[in-house]
Amino acid sequence: MFTIRPTTSKDIGQVDTLLARSYPRLLKGDYPASILVMALPLISRAQPDLITSGTYYGVEHAGRLLGAGGWTVAAPGGGAVTRGVGHIRHVATDPDTTRQGVGRALMDHILATAQAQGLRRMMCLSTRTAEPFYTAMGFETGTKVTVPLGPGIDFPAVEMSRAL
Repeated sequence: MFTIRPTTSKDIGQVDTLLARSYPRLLKGDYPASILVMALPLISRAQPDLITSGTYYGVEHAGRLLGAGGWTVAAPGGGAVTRGVGHIRHVATDPDTTRQGVGRALMDHILATAQAQGLRRMMCLSTRTAEPFYTAMGFETGTKVTVPLGPGIDFPAVEMSRAL
């Protein structure tokens, strides 16, 4: 079985490694190389403030980090806070363990902890790749958007949401 726990600053290296393994392999079927070559160096990096937030979690089995992700009340990029609304943040699973329940266990934990904190709705900026996963988790597809990652670096995503 999996262990799910809040991450700490000691997990930054492991999360960084997980993201660097996961995103290039899992996203390549849904994004052109021209986008990935610019976006991957930016999105495949652990965010220390998020990892130490208390609402970012690691999924482990036998001492190995298999997944990570969490939520915040602030929208990605330092966006506005809306009462009762949370935002899914930087979720990834090890590409060798997809479809083994890691993502579902992590998302169930994220949604339960967010609801326990009084949130009523969760928002998500999903990759094209993860849209079917979030749909299976009860999220509804919204608008297709472009997330600015830096000057001249735009990343296609999908806004999704679900009630808690």
